[in-house]
Amino acid sequence: MTAVPMIELWRGGMLESVHSGHAVVFGPGGVEMAWGDPETVIFPRSSCKMLQALPLIESGAAEAAGLTERQLALSCASHSGAALHTLAVESWLASLGMAEPDLRCGSHMPQDRDENKRLTCSDTAPCQLHNNCSGKHAGFLTLNRHLGGGSEYVELDHPVQRAVKAAFEEVTQETSAGYGIDGCSAPNFACTVTGLARAMQFFAAANPDGDTRQSAAARLTRAMASFPEMVAGEGRACTNLMRAMGGKVAVKTGAEAVFVAILPEQKRGIALKILDGGTRASEAAITALLIKLGALDAAHPVVEKLLPSVQRNWRGFVTGDMRLAPGFG
Repeated sequence: MTAVPMIELWRGGMLESVHSGHAVVFGPGGVEMAWGDPETVIFPRSSCKMLQALPLIESGAAEAAGLTERQLALSCASHSGAALHTLAVESWLASLGMAEPDLRCGSHMPQDRDENKRLTCSDTAPCQLHNNCSGKHAGFLTLNRHLGGGSEYVELDHPVQRAVKAAFEEVTQETSAGYGIDGCSAPNFACTVTGLARAMQFFAAANPDGDTRQSAAARLTRAMASFPEMVAGEGRACTNLMRAMGGKVAVKTGAEAVFVAILPEQKRGIALKILDGGTRASEAAITALLIKLGALDAAHPVVEKLLPSVQRNWRGFVTGDMRLAPGFG
């Protein structure tokens, strides 16, 4: 099967654009709903950060370092580089006896408007703390200190990445088809859309009082849902959606239009990939599926922001609308 139309953009009564993709809803009994080809192999990108954070807790590194739930949420984050994010990572590193140069994620300008403006107006360059993955890398460094590995913790054969790959394959229940190097320089292991959804269902069904892996997964889910501002940032889809659902669901975006959701009350997981990499479509599609499953109120203001029934131009004129493609949602 090929990707199927999911999100449509209409203007002047004509279909202007279509975003196609693949999506899977995975429940306690397996695949419950699917669109496109569930066996399509993808790079989950940042949508799998909770999987990458599992060894941080399972190894005992998180407990040894005294990590808080707020820090665990940050370990799963693609944050905006706001002051609350950079200061939190800086403080975390300091508690390890480390600093920004120990990171291996690279630097980029922050998405947060205030911090971006501060750097721009002061002619100050961003540092690695501003990288949206710096929280994940602080987690890697914490795990690495516990394991006693070398400084280049992003290398494929490093103990940190070996632990990440093992957890990734075990929870997706797939042997990874390969890997790519992510924007933050860490390996990103490939899986099918079904495998990613299966992993999210594992997190959703994880027993906080269960074995080491289950309790770790439940703790990461709880951390993300409890501190949505640390997972993304003000105005971001992940933060807004988690707030809209009252901390009952954890969601996470990934580059190139991947999106996942963990629904503990339903013990369901969702994974989707928009083929053209369009973020507006992945945000709209996950919103539609969360509504479909009853996790998100269709009347909540966040829905109109991410799945707008009306689109306006810069003068406020109605120009068109966004719709779900027939057969989706």
